[in-house]
Amino acid sequence: MADLDTIHVCALVDSLGVGGAEMLVPDFAAVCGSVRVNLSVGYLTDKFGSPAAARLRRLGIEPALIPCSGLGPSVVRRVRHYLMRTAPDLVHTHLGYADLIGGVAARSLGLPTVSTIHATEWDEGSLRDWTKTRLFARARRHCAARVLAVSESAREAYLDTGWDVAARVRTVRSAISRVPRPGTGPAIRAELGLEPEHLVVTMLSALRTEKGHALALETVRQLIGRWPQVRLVIVGDGPIADEVARMAVPLGAAVVHAGYRDDVMELLDASDVLLHPSRTEAFPTALLEAMAAGVPIVATAVGGVPEIVDHGRTGVLVEPPPRADRFVAALVPLLADEAARRRLGAAGRRRFETEFSAPQWAARLREHYDEVLAMHRRGRAA
Repeated sequence: MADLDTIHVCALVDSLGVGGAEMLVPDFAAVCGSVRVNLSVGYLTDKFGSPAAARLRRLGIEPALIPCSGLGPSVVRRVRHYLMRTAPDLVHTHLGYADLIGGVAARSLGLPTVSTIHATEWDEGSLRDWTKTRLFARARRHCAARVLAVSESAREAYLDTGWDVAARVRTVRSAISRVPRPGTGPAIRAELGLEPEHLVVTMLSALRTEKGHALALETVRQLIGRWPQVRLVIVGDGPIADEVARMAVPLGAAVVHAGYRDDVMELLDASDVLLHPSRTEAFPTALLEAMAAGVPIVATAVGGVPEIVDHGRTGVLVEPPPRADRFVAALVPLLADEAARRRLGAAGRRRFETEFSAPQWAARLREHYDEVLAMHRRGRAA
């Protein structure tokens, strides 16, 4: 990559909260220098204390909060002024409001834009939701030079909507920059009140309905009669945190609420299995983190999950729709066989190193940035 020119990319994201999409920004920041990208970051809303912002600061990047409530000319002007001050070569937007507001602001300044989509389903339940979803899609179509999907499943789902054309939508599978922390698990277990003999099943995701926390709790309820040493560790925060806490009360000490934690790799070193019973997913980074840590995965085979987990080699895929009895059946053989857990975890680690390393991901993004910048230069010369 030594022959590349350095470019300045501004990542613009709805928030720097607890979701996988938000956490991908600091993951890219950690490796962007390897492909000669200078990164600046703007975000539109402060949510859950903006933990991704703290990770960026540790990397030497001070993200800019551009307060935007609602949609309208005033918020576009605010983002436009930010982009004028920042003067990037290219703007990379993430999530709907950034796609719309950032896309319009960048286009008004003649800045090329790339948008990443992080979903396989789009909420059109109400007229308001439907209107926003279509506005976001129109902004990507008319403002972004290229749309990147985090998985092939997400790309196909997006194209099936008819909102864009295949030539403009490409797949760039995400990666993570976190590294394993072997040997840190015992201290985390002690901190969380977990004993060495406990079988630790960890859920690592934002606390949102579609992530399947209710199903995970029911799965553990069915397991503990046979496996009283099972402990479900729920890591994360989100809009249904209080509801999850209430549902867990009858299970007592079998459930440990860890809250939002930045020491994810240490928590995974304390885990025996990662449980991911989601109803819908595009490309969950929690699975990549588990693979990097050598932890076997049990997950619903939805969206981009089968693009990550090789069933029977790096984890176990459970056919949708997710049901507790199916997850019990998938977990019992792993809980009973430490050698099987080690085998699946080691295979996951090897696959992570081969297919999902952050430098490879950064190189793929840089290729798209260069193609978009070249198209932009040709358009200006015409």
